Amino acid sequence: MTDEVFVYALRTCPWCRKTKQWFTDSRIEFQYVDVDTLPDEEQDEAAEKACKLSGGRRFPVVIINGEVIVGHNPEKFLEHLKGWGG
Repeated sequence: MTDEVFVYALRTCPWCRKTKQWFTDSRIEFQYVDVDTLPDEEQDEAAEKACKLSGGRRFPVVIINGEVIVGHNPEKFLEHLKGWGG
């Protein structure tokens, strides 16, 4: 059973780095985009999508199996990970 995990992050955000490191350390496969490193048009598009998902301009925005979690919250991450026994 594979979880789908996607992270909208900012390269300059310490909580975003912490979140990506948490998934890496936990050996959970995830995809991410550092919104602030994208070319202008893509950056605007990704920032707008993250903003809609989070209800504001807050990062990181983590989507686990369709559930949106805003911020670095490992307890919430575990709640939504099917393959983690949480």
